[in-house]
Amino acid sequence: MCGIYGITARDPEFINQYIDKCKHRGPDGQSVWHDDTVTLGHNLLSIMADPSVSKQPWRTPKGNILTYNGEIFNYYELKNKYKNFKDTTGCDTELLAWGLDTYGLNFIDEIDSMHGFAYYDLNKKEIILSRDHAGIKPVYYAETKEGLVFGSEIKGLLDKVPNSRKLDELAVGCMSTTGINPLRNTFFTGIKKLLAGETIVYDITNKRIKQTKRVFIKPTSTKTFDLVEFKQMANNTVKMCSIGRRKIGVFLSGGLDSSLVAYELKNIVSKTNTFTNKMEPNVIRTGEDHNEDAKCAKILANENNFNHTEVIITPEIIKDYWDNSIYYMEQPIYSPSLAMYCYTNKVLHDNGIVVTMAGDMGDEILGGYPKYWKLRKENFTSWTDIIDKWINRIKRPIKVYDKITLRNELIKCYPEDLWNPNDPIGSYMALDCVAGVPEEFFMRNDKYGMAYGMEGRFPLASKTFMQYCMDIHSNV
Repeated sequence: MCGIYGITARDPEFINQYIDKCKHRGPDGQSVWHDDTVTLGHNLLSIMADPSVSKQPWRTPKGNILTYNGEIFNYYELKNKYKNFKDTTGCDTELLAWGLDTYGLNFIDEIDSMHGFAYYDLNKKEIILSRDHAGIKPVYYAETKEGLVFGSEIKGLLDKVPNSRKLDELAVGCMSTTGINPLRNTFFTGIKKLLAGETIVYDITNKRIKQTKRVFIKPTSTKTFDLVEFKQMANNTVKMCSIGRRKIGVFLSGGLDSSLVAYELKNIVSKTNTFTNKMEPNVIRTGEDHNEDAKCAKILANENNFNHTEVIITPEIIKDYWDNSIYYMEQPIYSPSLAMYCYTNKVLHDNGIVVTMAGDMGDEILGGYPKYWKLRKENFTSWTDIIDKWINRIKRPIKVYDKITLRNELIKCYPEDLWNPNDPIGSYMALDCVAGVPEEFFMRNDKYGMAYGMEGRFPLASKTFMQYCMDIHSNV
């Protein structure tokens, strides 16, 4: 996992400063490329190949330039499919560069990946900026007088984007009303983010976004559930996401989703390393045992001979890691546990972990939340009904924003492509997948994992597994 940075101007000084602010994203190298029109930069965390052969920005076979953050999990499958691709490095960057040269935007449909990348077509004077189908990897951008400026984190953009330290009213209004901000606008005025599955084509000469492409995982709800097939699909997605040469650690919460990931991983790698939070002291005031999940995780770990670590969380740790948890997150989210998550990532790093796995997205594609069961009482007749219900997803919003405006903005970002009149609850789940999960879970993992030089993976969020589950009716 890496960091990408760029501006449609000759400005290596700015890009070097940006890289320096985000150097935690790539301990294995950094580099800048520029011509008179574009400057691109990259931090490298090498996973698939030796750093000496995976340096970026990458010159493609046709002489274009790619800076890429991510993993192509169907890398070996695509190598077998495209016999005319000549692999010289064993690095998925080389495959992506070749595919974009050969097939253009259509190659994005071929990859099952998590990614944020920028591809500079020198002849067309265009920048293709892309984010993966599930929004696992972030890409932030702004349109300025100089043109397009973008990167993997917000902090490097602040001094380049006018008025960026002024709060964006729409983003804050969405956050205060719904509990998250899944809109294009970030909290920082003028700085936007690519949405899950979104790709834009920027015309450098005319300084405008000329084309937008979206990849949606649609809830078809037409498939019959088969237990044997489900087990095989689960094993396949974990196997696909275990590629690479670095040590893997699993965030084992004790719940079904992370337990599934850890269980399948044990049949793929020689040793499964798992990590679980344990609270000390475990003060039970309301009848809730805060270590109930840790106890479940330990039972699973013992039964399957995992190399299991209990990460002890104390009030002192929360206090010590509070400032870091806010700095790296960049934008607020509703969670009192951010300092705990930040510290836990450091513990994994200190144990030699470079690639992490977690069970995020499982609840959203498998109907794991009680709210989905309760939604069966609702009478949804349109996509607008789904959006309106989603806006009211939290019981006690801090501030009630203009919900009509908010509805219109959400529909612009998440159109009717996700609506299935034969399965409204499946449609609500699909909206959670692309609007909720990237903001609540994937962003947290990217910020804290990369803060300690680790790549986060989510097998249940692979394009293949998500579509498989969304092809099954929510009643199942």
